[in-house]
Amino acid sequence: MAVTWLVCALRGSQFTIDWHNYGYTIMALSHGPNHPIVWLAQWYERLFGRFSSHNLCVTNAMKDDLQINWNIKATTLYDKPPAIFTETPVELQHDLFMRLAKTHLQFQACGENAAEEMDRTAFTGRHASDLSVTLTSGRPALLISSTSWTEDEDFSILLKALEEYEGFVTAGASLPSLVCVITGKGPQKEHYKKMIATLRFEHVKICTPWLEAEDYPVLLGSADLGVCLHKSSSGLDLPMKVVDMFGCCLPVCAIHFNCLHELVKHEENGLIFRDSQELAGQLKSLLQDFPGSQGRLAQFRRNLQAGGGQRWDQNWDQNVLPLLTGP
Repeated sequence: MAVTWLVCALRGSQFTIDWHNYGYTIMALSHGPNHPIVWLAQWYERLFGRFSSHNLCVTNAMKDDLQINWNIKATTLYDKPPAIFTETPVELQHDLFMRLAKTHLQFQACGENAAEEMDRTAFTGRHASDLSVTLTSGRPALLISSTSWTEDEDFSILLKALEEYEGFVTAGASLPSLVCVITGKGPQKEHYKKMIATLRFEHVKICTPWLEAEDYPVLLGSADLGVCLHKSSSGLDLPMKVVDMFGCCLPVCAIHFNCLHELVKHEENGLIFRDSQELAGQLKSLLQDFPGSQGRLAQFRRNLQAGGGQRWDQNWDQNVLPLLTGP
């Protein structure tokens, strides 16, 4: 921030800050809120933040916090998904699942291919007669969560919820099997992979692939339900992963924090939970009609489809460009 401010001052340029979170609150996750380096980072951000020409932030809650605590006036600019995040046609789903099945057993079809199918995955099949691709009957539900495997996401909550879901099915509940895909890389991935390895499920399968950049939106657009465990370090930013999921019209279960309601509308485009037990109940409730079109999960998807929604470039042109080019 100091270097950017200095260069802007020397060149006569505007110094604009896009606040997606506070750096010092992220540092506090690993160092603790009272560490001297965290205090220094907070002072540094507050000082040089006041030197800016323009400020953007991602929530009204952050806008208010900047104004009240740091005397910085900001404009709220909600994140929007790029155009690549959209619902995936079933043919592209099949191509991706076929490739993933080569390295991840969770995507492989159980049993032999039906006589009329050339190739098949756990979710899709290509028919030999006309080469058309359809979703298979009796397929598992595809649950996806993406993460950087950092301290602000506690994946033990999801794992405990999946244990409870397994218990529901074992006890006779009419629920589909689940394939849970957790994507991403990060420092705590190996820790959670060891936890996953100890789980013994019959009706739930978990995999943790690293996806190529072009495959990630295709997988999001193929999923049935998203789960977000992001808890903002400041309590003032919103998870981009949910923005991308909504771009794919993918309903979400997201863990509660103070300003999450600015993105996830409970009982409209998803559900908000506070602990593993509540998440397990939501999974059971949303998937009991799967893959039917009359349940709450299908209604949430229709709500997202009807909402349409702005894309990132449109949002920028409409809300940011006038700010930067105006008088």
